[in-house]
Amino acid sequence: MVDLTRMGAVFTGTPPYAVSRAKIAEFADAVGATSAVHHVPEAAVEAGYRDVVAPPTFAVVIAQRAESEYIADPASGIDFSRVVHANESFAHSRPLVAGDVVHTEVHVDSLTERAGITMVTTRTEIMDDGGAHVATVVSTLAVRGEG
Repeated sequence: MVDLTRMGAVFTGTPPYAVSRAKIAEFADAVGATSAVHHVPEAAVEAGYRDVVAPPTFAVVIAQRAESEYIADPASGIDFSRVVHANESFAHSRPLVAGDVVHTEVHVDSLTERAGITMVTTRTEIMDDGGAHVATVVSTLAVRGEG
């Protein structure tokens, strides 16, 4: 059973994530993002970036890694085998670029229980090494109750 008292909790223990050309290329291939700015450094530089740029939804890779600090914590009461992904949204201050080292804060923004399902909404703030905001990922999971 999801622990509803965890609403408002903030998790900051996930190690920094180093954004790499290889991870960007793998993700771009997986989602069908074919622009050269995702694969060719020269094309990205020509487009005004310092290196290859990640597709906007790449932020989910970083967010899900950080969210696991909360979700995998037995105190959360979340049984991942009972989870269905309900919603995801992204807001970027700037694109993620190869060479970025980013840090995360996961906020448990909402825990709502209805009809045997708990809706869990987290907000992951992604900041660069200097502390500047890069992106926000809001994720909602539906956790089915037992029975």
